[in-house]
Amino acid sequence: MTLQEVEAIVGGYHGDPFRVLGPHAVRGRKAGPAWVVRAFLPQAESAEVVLDGGSIAMEKLHERGFFVATLAGKPRPYRLRAVLFAGGSVELEDPYRFPQLLTDFELHLHSEGTHFESYNTLGAHTIELNGVAGTRFAVWAPNAEIVSVAGDFNDWDTSRHPMRLRNGGAWEIFLPGVGEGAAYKYFVRSRLAAYRQLKADPYAYFCETPPKSASVVWNIDKYQWGDGEWMESRGKRRWLKEAISIYELHLESWLRGPENQALSYNEIADALVEYLVRMHYTHVELLPVMEHPFSGSWGYQVIGYYAPTSRFGKPEDFMHLVDRLHQAGIGVIVDWVPAHFPKDAHGLGFFDGTALYEHADPRKGEQRDWGTLIFNYGRNEIREFLISNALFWLKKYHIDGLRVDAVASMLYLDYSRKPGEWIPNRYGGNENLEAIDFLRRFNELAHKVPGAFTVAEESTAFAGVSKPVYLNGLGFTFKWNMGWMHDMLAYFSLDPVHRKYHQQNITFSMLYAFQENFILPISHDEVVHGKRSLLGKMPGDEWQRFANARAFLSYMYGHPGKKLLFMGCEIGQYEEWNHESSVRWELLSFHYHNTLQVLVRELNRLYRAEPALHEVDYHWAGFEWVDFRDAEKSIICFLRRAEVASNFLLFCCNFTPVPRMNYRVGVPEDGYYEEIFNSDAAMFGGSNMGNGGGVLSSPVPAHDRKQSISITLPPLGVLIFRKR
Repeated sequence: MTLQEVEAIVGGYHGDPFRVLGPHAVRGRKAGPAWVVRAFLPQAESAEVVLDGGSIAMEKLHERGFFVATLAGKPRPYRLRAVLFAGGSVELEDPYRFPQLLTDFELHLHSEGTHFESYNTLGAHTIELNGVAGTRFAVWAPNAEIVSVAGDFNDWDTSRHPMRLRNGGAWEIFLPGVGEGAAYKYFVRSRLAAYRQLKADPYAYFCETPPKSASVVWNIDKYQWGDGEWMESRGKRRWLKEAISIYELHLESWLRGPENQALSYNEIADALVEYLVRMHYTHVELLPVMEHPFSGSWGYQVIGYYAPTSRFGKPEDFMHLVDRLHQAGIGVIVDWVPAHFPKDAHGLGFFDGTALYEHADPRKGEQRDWGTLIFNYGRNEIREFLISNALFWLKKYHIDGLRVDAVASMLYLDYSRKPGEWIPNRYGGNENLEAIDFLRRFNELAHKVPGAFTVAEESTAFAGVSKPVYLNGLGFTFKWNMGWMHDMLAYFSLDPVHRKYHQQNITFSMLYAFQENFILPISHDEVVHGKRSLLGKMPGDEWQRFANARAFLSYMYGHPGKKLLFMGCEIGQYEEWNHESSVRWELLSFHYHNTLQVLVRELNRLYRAEPALHEVDYHWAGFEWVDFRDAEKSIICFLRRAEVASNFLLFCCNFTPVPRMNYRVGVPEDGYYEEIFNSDAAMFGGSNMGNGGGVLSSPVPAHDRKQSISITLPPLGVLIFRKR
């Protein structure tokens, strides 16, 4: 050991502290072997080595707290006793006497990008090592000159606990006595450009509540799950053939306390479970729950990918929420954001003084629309970080589905870029080949988790998004049908007198409805930023606006595809969604809002009860036009069929406020057609115009069918008939 190395230790820039600090055998004298203990204790006025029931004073070689003691014999377990400048003394374990923590095989898999449970290797883990309790820290920073752990346990001194560098750029250290609840960050000193920064742990299981930004040591394996029955049955589910009705939810603004404060996971659990069960939803989709610094991002700018946000409680509190939902038979989907991440200094950006997680070239590494950075999907360790994260939520938190945000921005190199602002791929095209490979591998591995599914928010016509990877698809289970959503919202925003000129908005979706496994979304993005609420998009006076909303939702539940509705839409909230205030539940005291909620509840019940509405969503056999040519009256009629084709429902939709009497509709079979649903019923807030419970067919040809029924079509109404 040289004086220069001592200076490097106390200065916090020695790249191999374990070579200097801790116990080391030295050349013995005539009396036999000897060993030396070196310790850096800047908080200590003096220090001793405690072993074999006694103590040996340490020599202070540097005024900043570098101590040395030489002992006879061979190295053996010991402790350090320090007399503190602040007064008193403390006895502690020496972190530098413990062996290497990570295996060479784990490090090899990490460099290879195939350690898909890397959250068990990297990050902070409470363990017991050689009989001593503490926390094992590990972080990947290959271009760092030194990395140290700073936290409330060492007064945030970045020089006290430098880490050991291992293969592939991983750094590790075991800190005895550090336990659950300790706040910490990694101090990264780069070998490039004199970069120095305190960084949050990319693999942290818990974080301080924003605006604080430190990571927190936490044990997430202590929660006792009670959803065993759900998890066992989940692997047997056939999601493509089942009813999936999703309630999209922003936890912070679904329900708030009397002082407009956000509720905790535990506080919201009972109310949410009761509501979803009462409304007959099958799933809830949560906007991102991963830790994010800015609430105004709604969670879509993530810092702590492995940590549920501490705004609403501890990790086990979020587990409790998921557990309660599962026990009530409600599936849980969370939004996942592997497309980009924010530039906050304590986050992933420029992590070790280089573009580690992102691309260095802003033409590939920066998403200017959102002010964020783009992951480098071509790097092994980055793919592993993201895929491990996806599997982490599916396994550790029992999440049933991941809805992947902004897939289109990942697929295209020129997404939202002008000419000259992007770099073509190696074939000269605009596809991001590395991102495509990443998404395929992610989907392959996610689907190995029993019963788990994935959903793509993808707004282009990219082929095969929800086709299996072995068929050259991306491998998602489902894809949001953004085209249907925009066409239908545009159609219903029109005054009914003009709708006859836009009949193609209704029919166009059936040209591609079975090319992907679609979910029909009315999402948060459609009720914010000046787009108006769902009710606000509807034209006419108050009665017509609610009638339009009822007709739209009723038609939506008849159209092939699974269903998703954002919170507040089901009660006809007038205002756009505001993430800082609750859904306007007080509106339910008014007739039209209350009855619209009743309509959605009945649609969900009917949707789950009728196989014809969900069994064959992704093949022409489940849908059949009766008539779409009556554009003049803005009327469409169609059939939905179950796997047993004789089990069918007839939908008749009138998208004008003009009642249609004696309207003849062709039917596939003769018999009595029971009216099982009428969106104009009084219980839904309508005018109660209908067909007295049903109609009998007659041998009058209509719509190329030998049998037909003559019905009354209510204004802005949707009828559903079932042959008795």
